[in-house]
Amino acid sequence: MTTSSRALRSPVDQALRQSPIPALRRLRVEETDQAIILSGSVTTYYLKQLAQETIMPLRGERQLQNRVNVRS
Repeated sequence: MTTSSRALRSPVDQALRQSPIPALRRLRVEETDQAIILSGSVTTYYLKQLAQETIMPLRGERQLQNRVNVRS
């Protein structure tokens, strides 16, 4: 990844990409003025919640839609 492509990532996306947990780094983030939409899949409900808690401090007034699927 180049420096310029890193600069284009939002703080929300960067927070997940910098996670020490590989499953969180694979999740997708879509942002609008009103919402942050988190999607992808993880193996446990704990990881789903951890992803959400990673983003919560960065969401501001936007709604967080956690669409992460837990697969067994």
